[in-house]
Amino acid sequence: MVATQVLKVLSYNIHKGLGIGNRAFTLPRIRESLQVLQPDIVFLQEVLGQHDRHASRFKGWPTLSQYDFLAEAGWPHSAYGKNAVYSHGHHGNAILSKYPIVEFENIDISTNAFESRGILHAVVKVPWGTMPLHCMCVHLNMLRRGRDTQLKSLCHRVMRSVNETEPLIVAGDFNDWQESATKQLFDDIGVHEVFHSLLGEHAPTFPSKFPLLRLDRVYARGVRALGGEILNGPPWSDLSDHAPLLAQLEIDI
Repeated sequence: MVATQVLKVLSYNIHKGLGIGNRAFTLPRIRESLQVLQPDIVFLQEVLGQHDRHASRFKGWPTLSQYDFLAEAGWPHSAYGKNAVYSHGHHGNAILSKYPIVEFENIDISTNAFESRGILHAVVKVPWGTMPLHCMCVHLNMLRRGRDTQLKSLCHRVMRSVNETEPLIVAGDFNDWQESATKQLFDDIGVHEVFHSLLGEHAPTFPSKFPLLRLDRVYARGVRALGGEILNGPPWSDLSDHAPLLAQLEIDI
């Protein structure tokens, strides 16, 4: 009998730690809520590395970057990919992990001057596995033409950098409201979307108050989908404009 291990992963567009309408500073509550769940690996989008204006505007703004602030709640290893840079700060994607991140790289996949996008590729050493676990956190364009180009870049990265025998998780905000990405990613790199596999449809995540659009995804290869949950009720519906996705994956060891 093959031994297995369950891995719990979460993908979340945190909207820069601000609630809907950018009026409430929600990052401390996001940290508390994540701490309760304790996923093994967290894929985050719209994470602020620095924002001087918000720091002066909101009481209790942390001196740490947002990813370091969240990581303090139980994830000793983290990686950050700086995508958008402006005079008062920068933001991008982040991966938090309970297991060592042995290397990471941020790949610029921006296609226009208005949307700075990237693929954050981290290689995680899990203590119960013999092969590295590849984790890619993405946030794609709003418009289809740019997304199609970025999906090709993602597939090229996987084909060039990930051995077919090594487990792979690709998660994030795909902005794929037309729901066309899943077939392309399966055809080109053989990844399955966890919620589509389990439920027969993608998970509705936006807007978080009344989720209708199926924008956020968890794709995987070399693992089995055991379960998935759309966190669209309290407290999550007040913390960001997106609902997070929580998935349980089984890996052979």
